[in-house]
Amino acid sequence: MNQHVKPRKPVILLNIDSLMPEPLEMAVQTGKAPALKFLMENGTYISNMVSSFPTMSVTIDSSLLTGTYADQHQIPGLNWFDDSKNEIINYGTGFRETNKSGLRKTVHNMLYRLNNEHLSSHVRTVYEELADKGIQSASINSFVYRGNTPQKLQVPGVLRGFTRFKDGQWTAEATSIFSLGVFSKLRKRSVATQIAAGNYKYTARELRHLISRNNLPGFTFCIFQDLDFRIHFKGPMDIKGIAKIDRQIQKTLNLYASWEEALIRNVWMVMGDNGHAPMGSRYRDFVIDLRKRLKKYRIARIQHPIRKKDQIVLSVNQRMAYVYILDDTLPLSTVTGQLMKDSRIDIIAWKSGDGIRIESGMREGTLHYSPGGEYSDVYQQTWHMRGNPELLDVTLSSDNKISYGDYPDGLARIYGALHSQPGRFVVVNAKPGCEFKAQSTPFHLGGAAHGSLHKQETLVPLVIAGTAIKPKYSRLVDMKSFLLDLLER
Repeated sequence: MNQHVKPRKPVILLNIDSLMPEPLEMAVQTGKAPALKFLMENGTYISNMVSSFPTMSVTIDSSLLTGTYADQHQIPGLNWFDDSKNEIINYGTGFRETNKSGLRKTVHNMLYRLNNEHLSSHVRTVYEELADKGIQSASINSFVYRGNTPQKLQVPGVLRGFTRFKDGQWTAEATSIFSLGVFSKLRKRSVATQIAAGNYKYTARELRHLISRNNLPGFTFCIFQDLDFRIHFKGPMDIKGIAKIDRQIQKTLNLYASWEEALIRNVWMVMGDNGHAPMGSRYRDFVIDLRKRLKKYRIARIQHPIRKKDQIVLSVNQRMAYVYILDDTLPLSTVTGQLMKDSRIDIIAWKSGDGIRIESGMREGTLHYSPGGEYSDVYQQTWHMRGNPELLDVTLSSDNKISYGDYPDGLARIYGALHSQPGRFVVVNAKPGCEFKAQSTPFHLGGAAHGSLHKQETLVPLVIAGTAIKPKYSRLVDMKSFLLDLLER
């Protein structure tokens, strides 16, 4: 293996959490985002990159960095149930739900178990593969960080009571250059203004620290997390958050003699990870309380260990949810029958035989599909299908071609979610304007939410400047192979 191979042009990938095409374009057109406008006008703009499913950051980032859907990387969502260990896994949802689930356990899940136990050892991250080729990487403020360089992380003294780490320290296999808020800093005397991973200014300052010291590695991945929080409460068309982040990108480009020089020296990419769907404002109409829908069954309480008498576990990821059936005597069809009575649930999916069965609370009929059949889609995936394709808004042409409508790459993404974990469970998806609720679940009336398969949350922008090369397909799951190809040239 070569040591510290320098690519011709370093690649910088800026992930703006919840950046969406329409507000991005509005910010650019109204002069609120001059740096993003410069990158778009001097590069390639793709407005319809397909995200992962569920459209939750830990699952999306795992797909981005491993080049696989959840059936292979095995991170099912921000909230899921581990059937092999009989425990609910929460990486940090709303405060009430996290607190009831156990704050120390949740922090440990996010900071340690996500990368060291849950992310499958059968897949490799882009960081691991680049390191094999002698190319260094930097991860700034990403909770999915697995690489092959041992890094010591430190919990500040005031926060140690919220963790399970001895003396507040632990070692993780991460990137060779690694920053994660208060836990690992590039600028040792810097102050992270958010406990978990720093705010957008902190992320940008860490990146500028690398650039100003001529210490950029071959690949740098940065996450700006603040926009997601704003949109949850202000709605999808808020552009003030985009303008704030753009000012930080301007300061970063200003480190070079000119912005054009920045493109000569590096490849710059800006992406969103998921979109948001606007939420309705009436609780009774737009919040789907799965506890009430399934009230005849004994539903596990998140503050208790799973008990023998528990029949159902609910794991809500905003606009999608996993419904786990623990009671072997309880027919899965009985549970799905109850779910079908709610017309706000547009997709109900579960494993059936060697394939997937789809039903709906909104539409009539059933659909059964499995990989490897006579129909092919734009991503060269082949499928066998029988039943009503309208349940997934799929159009089948006379020459057996599949076209996706409201649920881009829906067949592969549902398949990925349903094979992301063992156990007997159902995936449910809410129609636009609605979201799910279970015990202490946060909800976003009058704001916005994500998590579902719908195109509102699925289609995100990607800007590439400094190279004419593009991903083979417009999907985040194809970014890893694109990055490897770009850095090996």
